Amino acid sequence: MRQETFMEMAIKLADENVATNHGGPFGAIVVKNGRVVGVGRNEVTATNDPTAHAEVQAIREACKNLNDFQLTDCEIYTSCEPCPMCLGAIYWARPKAVYYACTKEEAAAIGFDDQLICEEIALPAEERFINMKQIYCPGSDLPFRKWEASERKTEY
Repeated sequence: MRQETFMEMAIKLADENVATNHGGPFGAIVVKNGRVVGVGRNEVTATNDPTAHAEVQAIREACKNLNDFQLTDCEIYTSCEPCPMCLGAIYWARPKAVYYACTKEEAAAIGFDDQLICEEIALPAEERFINMKQIYCPGSDLPFRKWEASERKTEY
């Protein structure tokens, strides 16, 4: 299949989501070797889950179908430029490419503005809009030390 065909699939998912009032106007697919291995649509309002963005849903399904936590040699096609959360998930999943249709500016124009999040990420924790403060307890780093010393861990 051509790249345009995969993008059309992602856009169709987004359009169907609006038509069924299931969630926001976003759809995404994950493709490996020319085959769709994961499909996602925005389900934030349908599931009361703020992390249920189309890209995250598609990544979850693809990883389950591929029985892997990495999307090596995969491509993601999404109806809109990924938000900061989805971008983080994409980098953790490590696909080889991401293709998007609409821009974040187009999303902002219809009420999906992630500019505040982008600005907040750049700030020191103590200057962010949501109060963030480290609470260190004796032994807080114990899980980290055990992870570092473990010979059974699966690195990612």
